[in-house]
Amino acid sequence: MGRIVLEKVKKSFGDVTVIPPLDLEINDGEFVVFVGPSGCGKSTLLRLIAGLEDVSGGKIEIDGNDATFIPPAKRGLAMVFQSYALYPHMTVRKNIAFPLRMAKLDQAEIDRRVNNAAEVLNLSDYIDRRPGQLSGGQRQRVAIGRAIVREPAAFLFDEPLSNLDAALRVGMRLEISELHKRLKTTMIYVTHDQVEAMTMADKIVVLRAGNIEQVGSPLELYRAPKNLFVAGFIGSPKMNFIEGEEAAKHGAHTIGIRPEHIEVSGDKGAWSGVVGVSEHLGSDTFFHIHETGLAETITVRADGEVDFKHGDRIHLTPREDVIHKFDANGLRIE
Repeated sequence: MGRIVLEKVKKSFGDVTVIPPLDLEINDGEFVVFVGPSGCGKSTLLRLIAGLEDVSGGKIEIDGNDATFIPPAKRGLAMVFQSYALYPHMTVRKNIAFPLRMAKLDQAEIDRRVNNAAEVLNLSDYIDRRPGQLSGGQRQRVAIGRAIVREPAAFLFDEPLSNLDAALRVGMRLEISELHKRLKTTMIYVTHDQVEAMTMADKIVVLRAGNIEQVGSPLELYRAPKNLFVAGFIGSPKMNFIEGEEAAKHGAHTIGIRPEHIEVSGDKGAWSGVVGVSEHLGSDTFFHIHETGLAETITVRADGEVDFKHGDRIHLTPREDVIHKFDANGLRIE
């Protein structure tokens, strides 16, 4: 249960094509994250899978069955939106049970599923409260609970954490990942936050302008991005790009080096520059280096104890074994 296959799926609005024909396989039990900048088509693609948008071409299969024209309610999928969309006058119990009552399940089965979902989501102590008495994270768990009780073939999450503050986002990220481990159900998760993608996904689908730029595990995308777009999108802080003579030395039009792959020194190194803004995060410090003659700014990730000051001239040495090379078309050179 939960294998989803897209074959030449396309979406157009009038004369504007927002999803050119694409192919994608999502295996049963995988946690797949659609990631990309705003407007890249990730939410539209999720809505096509859910049946909330009609395809303009191609085929969608769910568990081997053609679901292209099956109504959303009959696809066996459950969607969790950015908005909690809870009924304010209903208790947590009644909110979670609502889709089951609509499906006319018997009360004993409804109670069983609601109690199980509440236990899985640590909501048992709040089961008789109303949404107004809950925190944002608790409300999002209720919305997830309403999806869980349907026992779907797959869960579809459309930027579910974007309304939460930073601390709650981290907590809910861990909770959703743990939920996936427990349920072992296919999950498709949409976000523009590459940190969420890297920390949660079994498989990441990087989208740009409706096209799939690369599909792979977080480490595959981190270690071997197929092009400049993926290289610049995956990783935080983002990869440094250098053109000109330094790139030509490596037989490339552009080279990329991640901030964590550059060593810093006060007295020797391959490159040198002047420290600009420093971001001290405790365990790490990010230095933004100017006047290197290589790029406008080189970002370096160093140990938190390293203490160079604004205006200091320091030396940089990139790790040769992890320099990424790209041709004039922005494609990876192996």
